[in-house]
Amino acid sequence: MLKGKNIVIGITASIAAYKIPLLVRLLKKEGAKVQILLTDSAKDFVTPLTLSVLSENAVLSEPYDYETGSWNSHVELGNQADLYLLAPLSANSLAKMAGGIADNLLLTTYLAAKCPVYFAPAMDLDMFKHPSTQKNIKILQSYGNHLIAPNEGELASGLCGAGRMEEPEIIFEIINNFFKKKTPLSNKKVLVSAGPTYEAIDPVRFIGNHSSGLMGYSIAEELANRGAIVELVSGPTSLSVSSPNIIKTNVVSAEEMYNSCIKKFPKCDIAVMSAAVADYTPEKVENSKIKKKTTNLSLKLKATKDILAQLGNQKNDDQILIGFALETDSEINNAKKKLKNKNLDFIVLNSLKDKGAGFKHKTNKISIIDKKGNTSNFNLKDKSQVAIDIVDKIAELAK
Repeated sequence: MLKGKNIVIGITASIAAYKIPLLVRLLKKEGAKVQILLTDSAKDFVTPLTLSVLSENAVLSEPYDYETGSWNSHVELGNQADLYLLAPLSANSLAKMAGGIADNLLLTTYLAAKCPVYFAPAMDLDMFKHPSTQKNIKILQSYGNHLIAPNEGELASGLCGAGRMEEPEIIFEIINNFFKKKTPLSNKKVLVSAGPTYEAIDPVRFIGNHSSGLMGYSIAEELANRGAIVELVSGPTSLSVSSPNIIKTNVVSAEEMYNSCIKKFPKCDIAVMSAAVADYTPEKVENSKIKKKTTNLSLKLKATKDILAQLGNQKNDDQILIGFALETDSEINNAKKKLKNKNLDFIVLNSLKDKGAGFKHKTNKISIIDKKGNTSNFNLKDKSQVAIDIVDKIAELAK
């Protein structure tokens, strides 16, 4: 899986640098091409000679090598890399990355990199917990960089807590799994809907539901991790995306979500409609706030447009369409009817009767039903793991 892959490793000043030679050895054993970049301060913790011997490559620290007269192009390094790993990443270099500061070869290469970037912070407990460090980590994640979170354990200072860089064997597995995920979904265009819709009653009030959007966002992230280009149409949520492969469109109402999905679907290979779209919306939206009265208030509703049915009518033989069913009664029968009526390739069913599943939970328990009537049942899992099960099924159909 790693044979021929170009992996750049940037090492900054941390005692955890002693772990990197083993990681290099593991990568080389699997046939990867490894290029090491060192900051000057990192040389105090691990020698260029050791890394050069193990990587079978000259270790680079400066843009220009005065001894050989050769130019080490950060642009070329960034463009040719299949993956850039910064490990260990010190608090200082982390802050520079977050701020776009590029005062050494390692950092200029980071800014030039077009490949996925993984970073593994390593520092003392209080440095890691400091608000500035936590803020910088979130900034890097918002850029689409992937965090390899440090473990809790005994630190070089003698303290015990978070800040210990992940072990090289685990980092190796993370890298290996990334390339394993280069599946039939690579470069596929996928439309994903997520979250609730809010149907306005007046400028203050709306009809909504309890969807957090977490399931849809988890699916979008997993698709992006496997190389898909994701168009995420999201109702109102507090969630954000981390992958640069996800293009997010924010909508509020069912009408807005319908228009956005109908527009994007013809250019997509796959659509995953996981949003909790309102079935009804007020016939009339008041221009000003409705004042409270002593008498009852009647609200007349009309049906919203059926996004899934319309996509099912439009889809061609080369497109894959997935729907969701959240049921409280006759779950399997209702899901199978929806599967057939909406012209879906498979449907994801979850029941509000299952403890820990559905809205407002970080976990979910699903069943997947395909066009042939085959049902696959899954145990209660974290929604990120549920997303893997769903995307595995999509990948099977996309082969």
